[in-house]
Amino acid sequence: MRHSCLVAQDDPLAAPLLAELAVEYSTRYGGTADEVRDDLTSYPATEFAPPDGALLVVVENEQPVAGGAFRRYDTTTAELKRIWTAREHRRRGLGRFVLAELEAEIARRGYRRIYLTTGPRQPEAVALYNAAGYTALARDIEVGIGRLHPFEKFLDSAPAGPGRAGDAGAYARNP
Repeated sequence: MRHSCLVAQDDPLAAPLLAELAVEYSTRYGGTADEVRDDLTSYPATEFAPPDGALLVVVENEQPVAGGAFRRYDTTTAELKRIWTAREHRRRGLGRFVLAELEAEIARRGYRRIYLTTGPRQPEAVALYNAAGYTALARDIEVGIGRLHPFEKFLDSAPAGPGRAGDAGAYARNP
């Protein structure tokens, strides 16, 4: 049985996500898996926690198989990060499932737009975002690993109400 849950960055269910991402990124972009994992965990955990963010893990048979996160980018925009599917569970639609779950949570939080970047050596991610209705932005962002490909997607509607992430000034962005 498959279900998703929101967890903290230090939750044991998040550990495989971070560990496998570190191996994946180090293989594609260089550096050791430990260095990459240190970089992944250098973001404050609060950025991926309510009210501004979330870290979602998909669990099947009590094992984490996919996940992803978002954090506040600005008052109306959430930034997707760390979209992951375990190697042995790829090609089963889990990436699209994670995106749909994150998009629904992002809308519930009141965001109106989703922003993300993906690396130059991740054509599968580019294909996933294109298939899910994301629009590639005109200019890539040059970083040490090459050009990051930015994407955005506007949500059709998001719930309004007091304390929603879309309310200007409702939350301070973490440095």
